[in-house]
Amino acid sequence: MYNLEACRQFYQGKRVLVTGHTGFKGSWLCRILTLAGAQVAGYSLEPPTDPSLFRLAGLEGLMDSVAGDIRDLQSLKEVFERVRPELVIHLAAQPIVRDSYREPVYTYETNVMGTVNLLECVRLSPDTKSVLNVTTDKVYENQEWEYGYRENDPLDGYDPYSNSKSCSELVTHSYKKAFFGGGCCAVSTARAGNVIGGGDFANDRIIPDCVRAQAAGKEIVVRNPYSTRPFQHVLEPLFAYLEIMQRQYEDPAFQGYYNVGPDDGDCVATGELASMFCELWGGGARWVSRHDGGPHEANFLKLDCSKLKRTFGWQPRWHIREALRLTVEWSQAYLAGEDMLAVTDRQIREF
Repeated sequence: MYNLEACRQFYQGKRVLVTGHTGFKGSWLCRILTLAGAQVAGYSLEPPTDPSLFRLAGLEGLMDSVAGDIRDLQSLKEVFERVRPELVIHLAAQPIVRDSYREPVYTYETNVMGTVNLLECVRLSPDTKSVLNVTTDKVYENQEWEYGYRENDPLDGYDPYSNSKSCSELVTHSYKKAFFGGGCCAVSTARAGNVIGGGDFANDRIIPDCVRAQAAGKEIVVRNPYSTRPFQHVLEPLFAYLEIMQRQYEDPAFQGYYNVGPDDGDCVATGELASMFCELWGGGARWVSRHDGGPHEANFLKLDCSKLKRTFGWQPRWHIREALRLTVEWSQAYLAGEDMLAVTDRQIREF
């Protein structure tokens, strides 16, 4: 199984650039890479939330952190020229569905033109040999079917966030065919399901909403308790991303498009997830259903991850209850004022 030691054997000393490194997933990823001995550079806006995992864990002092907008091609070019990354993982995005209804133009600029800018820098970089663009399970044309979507199913996200990520996939496919066909650089995309874990302070996400409610001594409000999603701990897809980047660096035959999600048993309704959270949190935590009249959100969505499992022998390690337990553990440690870098490191090593 791919873990921190396997990661260290490959990534130690490698120059890795992470876009969106100040976000929730980016922060966990950069800590894995720094623990593995990589030379990590990040390009991102300031942390999108306050508090943020990036600041709580003191990651700015552990890596080469550059504040910049993915929409700024010239600034991104300068970072590529200075860092000369061998491997690039693209996480920079406007990631919130409901925010995409409020700011559709910004969402498309960031998620589509940001991808164009990233791949243009890769095209001009002689050092970069492996690139992974992280999109979402929401890139598929969602028919609310019972089966999990496969990598060859049609792309066409409904809302501006999901659709912009579908466009990001198409941009990647085009650049891959037009500019990277000679084996100069391996390019893949990874379509991940909903992730949970300590340090996510985003708005309009079920687990951060649960933690905020408990911190404030309030009941948890669930907008749509019957919507079903694939939930996985944040470390599950991150280690999968790192393995994809390594394997395609070593052999471009591994480049492609990969779903990264949990097993069917971890596709649960948000109401069930909230009940499990309350049980694990303790202290009389409870939730209520209260729809707020917000915009369209999918009711049922899951992925078929057979390709990832078949190609790399990958299997999820932490199922939904364990993932929630670790999220609660991290969040309660944060509220108790513990050393959050130490807590984060402990969970990475436990994985």
